[in-house]
Amino acid sequence: MKIGLFVPCYVDALYPEVGVATYRLLTRLGLDVDYPERQTCCGQPMGNAGFQEKAKKLVESYDTLFASYDYVVAPSASCAAYVRFFHPDIVKHECGAAKRTMDVVEFLHDVVKPASLPGASFPHTVSIHNSCHGVRELGLASPSERNVGRFNKIRDLLALVPDITIREPERPDECCGFGGMFAIEEPDVSMRMGSDKLRRHIATGAEYITGPDSSCLMHMQGIVKKHPGTFVAQNGEDIRFIHVVEILNGKQ
Repeated sequence: MKIGLFVPCYVDALYPEVGVATYRLLTRLGLDVDYPERQTCCGQPMGNAGFQEKAKKLVESYDTLFASYDYVVAPSASCAAYVRFFHPDIVKHECGAAKRTMDVVEFLHDVVKPASLPGASFPHTVSIHNSCHGVRELGLASPSERNVGRFNKIRDLLALVPDITIREPERPDECCGFGGMFAIEEPDVSMRMGSDKLRRHIATGAEYITGPDSSCLMHMQGIVKKHPGTFVAQNGEDIRFIHVVEILNGKQ
């Protein structure tokens, strides 16, 4: 099984440690992983801004670059969802690489199915942040508006990590207010949604907020940095943030 690692723009530019952790975790699990260096943006920023047509070249490039891989894995639920569900509509034809693209949580949970994560340990209390794309497009957790049994693939994977304490906030699938262009076009509403979400996470007793999307974590982290001393965990420090793959890879 040959894996192509897709590292989204904002992860590459702002959170490169997340891309590194994804590569190391997949290889540590015995998978054959390659990182094509000529990869570019998946086109989601253009799509969010209403310029889907301008993403065509990026879509075609993505499909060509990742054509030879059995799976394309990304540490981003939103980018994986955009590729899988929007790429074919943009270019009006089937995209083989898009069909094989998965978020890293989805891939680990549904395909790899590890029984353990050797070397992983995280002796902290974490609150799981379910991103909207992850819940409603990729099925990483159960959406509250549907009459289905409750599940959470993020929690299932975190449960493999020794010493961790896992929590989930009230209204677990409510948006944090980021939403790409929404945070730019409606900054006040976005900020209020993020602040409300932060308080619910902190109410769980967590030291860290974790999830599959660095963009959501970045949005909430930005609010915390703008208001130091306001969003404080029970240990007396500002709540901290960590991508779920960093925990699964063994970050202390």
